Amino acid sequence: MERNYIGYARVSTKEQNEDRQIIALVEFGLAETSIFVDKTSGKNFERDNYKKMLKKMKTGQILVVKSIDRLGRNYEEIIEQWQFITKKVGADIIVLDMPLLNTTIHLVITK
Repeated sequence: MERNYIGYARVSTKEQNEDRQIIALVEFGLAETSIFVDKTSGKNFERDNYKKMLKKMKTGQILVVKSIDRLGRNYEEIIEQWQFITKKVGADIIVLDMPLLNTTIHLVITK
C-alpha cells in the first residue's frame, strides 16, 4: 500500500492487547511500521504516539483506525480531532468497522 496511509491503534491499559486492531490494519494493507500504537486511556488526546502521529501526518494522507472509539472516549474531543485532521491537516480518515464515517467517500447527489 502507498505511503499515504497511516494507522492508529489504542488500548486502554498496558495489560490489554492491541493485536486485533493491528491485524485489521495490516489486512487493510498498512505496513506495521506505519501504525502508531498507544496503551493508555482514551479519556483525552494527551497520548505520546498519537501526538507523534499528528506531527508526521501530512496533507493528502489517510488515517486508518479499526473503530471510532480507538481514537478516544470523549466524542466532543473526537469531533475536534476529526476536524483538525480533515480540515487543518487536510488528511482523510477511514474507520474500518463503520465505512459511513470514511471521509474518502465523496458522494455526488443528482436530481
